[in-house]
Amino acid sequence: MKPEIHLLGISIKTFGVMFALGFLACGALVARRLRELGRPADWAYEIVFAALIGGIVGARGYFLIENFDEVKHDLLGSIFSGSGLVWYGGAIGGAIGVIGWMRWRGVLELRMLDMCATALALGYAIGRIGCQVSGDGDYGIRSNLPWAMGYPHGTVPTPPGVRVQPTPIYETLAMCLLAYALWKLRDRVRPGVVFALYLIGSGLERFLVEFVRRNSDVFIGLTPPQLESVGLCVIGLCWLALLVSRGGTAALRPSTA
Repeated sequence: MKPEIHLLGISIKTFGVMFALGFLACGALVARRLRELGRPADWAYEIVFAALIGGIVGARGYFLIENFDEVKHDLLGSIFSGSGLVWYGGAIGGAIGVIGWMRWRGVLELRMLDMCATALALGYAIGRIGCQVSGDGDYGIRSNLPWAMGYPHGTVPTPPGVRVQPTPIYETLAMCLLAYALWKLRDRVRPGVVFALYLIGSGLERFLVEFVRRNSDVFIGLTPPQLESVGLCVIGLCWLALLVSRGGTAALRPSTA
């Protein structure tokens, strides 16, 4: 594990490096798709900036709400602390930021949502590489599997000799595959279908990986991320079911008009 890189006397967080690379990769993907849609490629900078600001605010806000009992005694200091970011909060905040940008630009449409869904999957996959390299505590439960590993030098280290499930690797692989599939489908399905498939795929991935992560359950044996994942899957499935109910499976294919 390598939580930090020391370069010319400067300490650089490896998670921050992967965080930045994730946004750069998303920006490149968005720029290419914007060109395909006949939109200005420069909008990619604006979209990434809106997602960055909204994502940071959302991720930090979600963490504060989730851990209010621990941070309430120094709420102001906790707000500006350098640690504590929650993915789902970041996704919600980033979505609000991007949707706000779309309304401002007058381009709030399904094709744009599809584009952002693919970028979200890619960004998440790269972000989890940062979790793996920094050993930030997102690893799983103790395990004796051949590929289990320890994080003795991570930001949140495992005890010496303890091997755990490398869940960030699982998530990176799963979300890379999802991003690839969504990208290949971008012009093969009706606008909105890619976004619905992203909700289902990302929700299912997080729901399953939580069974070998270290989060505590809160309701009927499920963790908070699992409950949120169920919500994503339900929304995505209802979205697809509504389309099919209106026109059968043909409603999922691109319009020939």
